[in-house]
Amino acid sequence: MRIHFYWEGKTKDANLRALIAEYSKRLQGFVEFRVEEVKDFKRRSRISRLTPDEQRLLRRHKSAFKVFLDPKGRQMSSEEFSHWLGEHALRGTKELLFVLSGPEGFSSAFLEKADLRLSLTRMTLTHEWARALLVEQVYRGFTILRGHPYSR
Repeated sequence: MRIHFYWEGKTKDANLRALIAEYSKRLQGFVEFRVEEVKDFKRRSRISRLTPDEQRLLRRHKSAFKVFLDPKGRQMSSEEFSHWLGEHALRGTKELLFVLSGPEGFSSAFLEKADLRLSLTRMTLTHEWARALLVEQVYRGFTILRGHPYSR
């Protein structure tokens, strides 16, 4: 299984960039993955059709299981998320695509394309903090699956 993290905009905070890099380095021991930072999509969250940027992303990852971070999405504990990751590995999911929007959010049409809308917390996070937390939780999920001491 491959994991692709896709988010809009650069992570400007040096400390958060370092945190993302650290957990990315650790994650390499468990799964093949890629982080892609792209320029902000040009759109308004209230539009009801896919933007050209959204269309390109969906075409590029048409066979991936698409997870969009959404404050109104499903919440899971770390153990539940780990189990969810393990289920996808057992089912033979070839690619998990985690998409984090920029400040404008996703178009409603794009949100409908998600296989899972995931909320990291009910609390408000900056987009940069959400990136770091997501990478850490994916790493934590794999450590739970493998019985690694980090997860305790």
